[in-house]
Amino acid sequence: MKTINKQLLDATTERAKQSPRLRMNYNFHEQLDDPINRLLNAMEPGTYLRPHRHSNPDKEEIFLLLRGKVAVFIFDNDGNITEKLILNPKEGTYGAEIKAGTWHGLLVLESGSVIYEIKQGPFAPLTPDNLAPWSPVAEDTESVGSYMIWLEEQVNSLSEQGQ
Repeated sequence: MKTINKQLLDATTERAKQSPRLRMNYNFHEQLDDPINRLLNAMEPGTYLRPHRHSNPDKEEIFLLLRGKVAVFIFDNDGNITEKLILNPKEGTYGAEIKAGTWHGLLVLESGSVIYEIKQGPFAPLTPDNLAPWSPVAEDTESVGSYMIWLEEQVNSLSEQGQ
């Protein structure tokens, strides 16, 4: 039996804090070509999760937030936000399911945030056509910083609307 407990979340979070990318996976699937990939993804504020989709091969994705606070965004083909949701288990919002081929991204709002992620295997690295062309590349730190500020503003407007 594989157990998800506070000790595992804490250990994975500590590894995320030490990572230059400010996030760290803990895989439950034993091989990357397993038919279902299941993992913890510990993420810290400031990590950049570039908007992307899972298309060709089409894969649906499910996020369950175990602790912390994370915003989920759905985008149209031009990069406009069409849906946004704040995941916060303390307030009763636990997860989201993303349809295959849907542009999406996350913004980490609280230190110690950990999601349990499930998607179809085998693991396939994101190809360039699955990375949102209207979003900054990770290496462009100035543009990434501006983009993340814009996403935070969208979260703030959501909070002001009482959602």
